[in-house]
Amino acid sequence: MAIGQFDPHLFLKILPDLAYGALVTLKFSILSTLFGLVIGTVFGIFRIVKNPVLNAISMAYVEVIRGTPLLVQIMIVYYGLPQAGITLPPDISGVLALSINSGAYIAEIIRAGIQSVPKGQMEAARSLGMTYVQAMRYVVLPQAFRNILPALGNEFIALIKDSSLLSVIAIAELTRVGMQIYAVTFNAWTPLLGVALFYLMMTLPLSRLVDYAQRRIGGHESA
Repeated sequence: MAIGQFDPHLFLKILPDLAYGALVTLKFSILSTLFGLVIGTVFGIFRIVKNPVLNAISMAYVEVIRGTPLLVQIMIVYYGLPQAGITLPPDISGVLALSINSGAYIAEIIRAGIQSVPKGQMEAARSLGMTYVQAMRYVVLPQAFRNILPALGNEFIALIKDSSLLSVIAIAELTRVGMQIYAVTFNAWTPLLGVALFYLMMTLPLSRLVDYAQRRIGGHESA
């Protein structure tokens, strides 16, 4: 029996579909965060090297991506690139758009993380005969990543929620699955409350992990 607009029987029936949508959401979020981490690391380093060309390229990338809506970026990749002769399937378009978007935010996180490492660490590594790349790889970046783990966790959480925009290019992630169920059942409350519940089940544990990581890092810094 339905309670108001919420139908418990329908909710139980659609749980497998919502779970599938949640897995698709996680898949896109994880892949996009990993690719975004690679992109963000490169452009984050570009922001701090003493090269005005690389500085300008990185700044332009970060400002353009952060200054435009993710929805527009997704549509440019999926609908715009084919007009330039580059046609990508929805899955690849979705990962590409999310990765580029996430990379811009991660670039700023990486930049801040590198700048949080005392300059003496780089100088000490160089004095031991390391090249700039070696010092960055073996000395600076490991310390920077430890400092920015909470921020990267928050970026992953944000990407899980932002991935709902992939529904506009027919990717069967969680939000689109919920809307498809609504279109068939004409019951909005049941599938959309289910969608919200699954998002909470994905993001709340991650939020707690981020809080724990922040406390751990704060404890080490104060020790």
